[in-house]
Amino acid sequence: MIEKLKIQNFDDIYALLKTSFPCDEYRTYDEQKSLLENPAYSIYVMYNEFQNIKAFIAVWEFDKFAYIEHFVVTNDYRNCGIGTNILKELVELLGKTVCLEVEPPETEMASRRINFYKRNNFFLNEYPYIQPSMSKGKKAIPLFVMTLGSKVDEKKFEEIKCTLYTEVYCC
Repeated sequence: MIEKLKIQNFDDIYALLKTSFPCDEYRTYDEQKSLLENPAYSIYVMYNEFQNIKAFIAVWEFDKFAYIEHFVVTNDYRNCGIGTNILKELVELLGKTVCLEVEPPETEMASRRINFYKRNNFFLNEYPYIQPSMSKGKKAIPLFVMTLGSKVDEKKFEEIKCTLYTEVYCC
């Protein structure tokens, strides 16, 4: 069962971001923490019986769709269905179209990630897309957008991209 982040656990979330993503794919500590004040942004967490984080999923919720920005299952809980369960629970909770970004399938890990999302009813949209810089001094990254339920046409893709660029990346 997922629940909203307990603010006292933010440091643990940030530590997981740093160990799970390349540095260009997350913000500085202060920038990331300040997102918690944005009503469109939420972090959902699955805790174990000792209130340690098993997994978390950071989401931006907009009128027409939701965007999963970060999704981490800790090493001890990988490959036992928790990722699928969290994703299903989140999709049910949000009740709208969901999208996320993935790296091109150029490495084994990127291909495995894409296949995980495909098994969970996400579809790869192969339109050109660049994730803008997350913070000053960080690089923009070529990625793909995956959407829940089906691929989107180019018009819908551009709407998603415009919302992400404006609301998430402030560019």
